[in-house]
Amino acid sequence: MTQYFPGSRELALRLRQTDPTLVVCFCAAWCDTCTQYQPRFDTLSAQHPQASFVWVDIEEFPDLLGDEDVENFPTILIQQGHDVRFMGTMLPHIEHLDRLIQAMQAPRKPQSTALPDVLALLREAGA
Repeated sequence: MTQYFPGSRELALRLRQTDPTLVVCFCAAWCDTCTQYQPRFDTLSAQHPQASFVWVDIEEFPDLLGDEDVENFPTILIQQGHDVRFMGTMLPHIEHLDRLIQAMQAPRKPQSTALPDVLALLREAGA
């Protein structure tokens, strides 16, 4: 398994790295689209070993969203260190996420959101 889940020991160990890149998928267990997307998300994580791919069920971990609303699935967060680079809904085609991750490798200005510090909260959950 190369994707992580909030509160897991594996994620806590992974996040001790300096300024990790997070690729977070906010989904729900009841969502059929999410059920189909999760194995592809896991496969994609193996192609980007520099990033930590985290699967978040929004009903189990609502604190990771803060004041942000998830209006559709999958909703993706890409965060480098404490800088949000992307936050939004994507079509459930894993190729789109793959291209976005590749584009994020170039330096850019962080995106402003109402999210809490997801990196800090995930680290706390694993402590």
